[in-house]
This record gives sequence, structure tokens and C-alpha cells, in this order.
Amino acid sequence: MNIPTPTSAICPPRCNACGLRETRAFMPVNAEELKFIETFRTGTTMVKAGATILPEQQPNGKLFTLYSGWAFRYKTLSDGRRQILNFLLPGDFIGLQQKFADGAMHGIEAVTDASLCVFPREGLWELFRNFPNLGYDITWLAAREEGMVDDHLLTAGRRNATERVAMLLMHLFRRLDRVGMAAGGMIEFPINQQHIADALGLSLVHTNKTLRRLRQLGLHEIQDGKLRLLNTRALERIADYYDTPPPQVPLL
Repeated sequence: MNIPTPTSAICPPRCNACGLRETRAFMPVNAEELKFIETFRTGTTMVKAGATILPEQQPNGKLFTLYSGWAFRYKTLSDGRRQILNFLLPGDFIGLQQKFADGAMHGIEAVTDASLCVFPREGLWELFRNFPNLGYDITWLAAREEGMVDDHLLTAGRRNATERVAMLLMHLFRRLDRVGMAAGGMIEFPINQQHIADALGLSLVHTNKTLRRLRQLGLHEIQDGKLRLLNTRALERIADYYDTPPPQVPLL
């Protein structure tokens, strides 16, 4: 089965040709706001799978909207152990946290080839001053990010391994389904077991055993870079995770 993608792989030169906005998963903006967003955008960039989008602990000065592909935000300890803070999917606004620090408090790495819109950090002042609706959108996105961090903290602190994996599978599926990138209970799933382990605070061995157990129960299957959910109700019950994404979210 071919899984639909709402966009081409490359950012269009004009914001009025944005394939993400055509999905209707994102809040509409008026013509003046769209013109400002296009002026605010300084360019686009393509990165290869495994490339660093934002280096950890280094000043960057850029903000991004992920147009296509997958990435993740992470922090590492001095011995190289890594915690994936969240996965980034098309439409996500990236890099806002560094606005309030001397350097990036985290790193961002591409999981797949990715296309991004690039914005300068200093342009946020004009956005908040002249376009309060867009300023509110930025605040909304920051609050949404905090909410996801809360969910991840609850997962790491209170959910067991089976519940953690079930929650992550449901969470990623719902986010992709919202932007029209799911079909027949299936999504593209380019992350590997090490990504899952680093996101959930599990060992690689424990992650492998847990995924195998859920597969044996007939709840999901991962094959050829695709995830198919076979029993979403059971996964919801296991994870105690019933949150549904809002019908529309802001898009810069």
C-alpha cells in the first residue's frame, strides 16, 4: 500500500504553494500574514539523513519549519549517552528554545532526508509586534511543545516498558494521520529500535523484547520501514493514552 504524502520533498519557492497548507491540518492565515511569513523566511535548505540540523551547545541563530522528512531533538551526556526529547514531523516549528539561551540547549538530527524553511531568530520581534495573531500562534506552539514534554515525562517516570512503546507508536501515528500521512492504519516509520530506546529511556535489548511482545499480541507490525497498527484500541488501553490531536495547528 502506498502511503500518501501531503507535500513534495522540497519546499516550494513561494509560501502560497505550500503543500502542508493544502492538507487543511493547519490553521489558515490571511493574505497579509502569509506575505509576512514569506518575507520572514530567509530561504530553504535540504539535509541528508543523519545530518545535523542544529548542533548541540552551539549558537545557531536560525529557526526552522520542517517541511518534509523526519528529525529528532536530543541532548547528550558527556559520555555520549543520548536522550531523544521528541520526534519532529512535517509542520513542526524548530529551534524556538534556543531563542532564550546563549546557545542551542539541544541538538537536532535528521532521521531521513529532510527539507526545511529557514527563519532568522531576530525576526520574531517584528512578528510579535506587527502580527499579534502569528505571535499567539508561536505561543500556542510553545505551549503544545511543553504539553508533549509533560507526556514524555509521565511516560519515562510512570509507564512501564510495554506502556511506553505502545504510547510512542500511538503518538507518532496520530501526528502523521493528522497531516494526511496515514492510510489503512499504516505510516512510514523510518526510526529504528535505537531511536525508540533513546526516546523511551530503555535498553536496546528491552526495546527489542517489548516490540516483539506487542507484535506477538497482534497489535502492530513494522516491516520495510512502515508501521501498521492492527489494534489501536488495545494499544490505547495498554498505554493509557487517549489524547487526540487538535483539528488544526498553527504553521509558520
